[in-house]
Amino acid sequence: QTFNTSNVTKLCPDAQCLFAFYGGETAYHKYLIVLQFFNVFMFFWLANFVIALGQVTLAGAFASYYWAFKKPDDMPAFPLFSAFGRALRYHTGSLAFGSLVLAIVQVIRVTLEYLDHRLKAAENKFAKFLLSCLKCCFWCLEKFIKFLNRNAYIMIAIYGTNFCASARNAFFLLMRNIIRVAVLDKVTDFLFFLGKLLIVGSVG
Repeated sequence: QTFNTSNVTKLCPDAQCLFAFYGGETAYHKYLIVLQFFNVFMFFWLANFVIALGQVTLAGAFASYYWAFKKPDDMPAFPLFSAFGRALRYHTGSLAFGSLVLAIVQVIRVTLEYLDHRLKAAENKFAKFLLSCLKCCFWCLEKFIKFLNRNAYIMIAIYGTNFCASARNAFFLLMRNIIRVAVLDKVTDFLFFLGKLLIVGSVG
């Protein structure tokens, strides 16, 4: 801002005012993109872990009621807190692993969206087509993993098995009852939709 108005050019005719760089040259500035990528990845992982913890807690509370022979004598005094404690004490690793798998897929999807945004100005039709196919495949994969994880967490809450065994058991159980699963899934989605409408309408 002050170079042209100063007398530096008179004292030193070869002097120039050039832009160098933003920030600094520390390790933080050099690896800023990597750190931002790590930050996004950890956000997805932690968000999915919190969701998984909530799903296992609810499944454990429902299971303690459903499998009780004599209700309410065989039920714990505080089923929700008991299920939350069991999930934190025994199933933290399984929840972290299931969340990690989902977080990896979500980060890949974000990367593809970023590439798609950068390629909007490009005229390469094949690259756009390939990117669209990859985005569609990873979207379907994310939906499938979310669905499988939710049922695996239910198996974890009921039987206490690890994530891989629970996911395998849940998958084969769903495949044996695929028609029931499809019908129940649509019915529960419709009931959830009606519940949301009722809550929003009553609050409004």
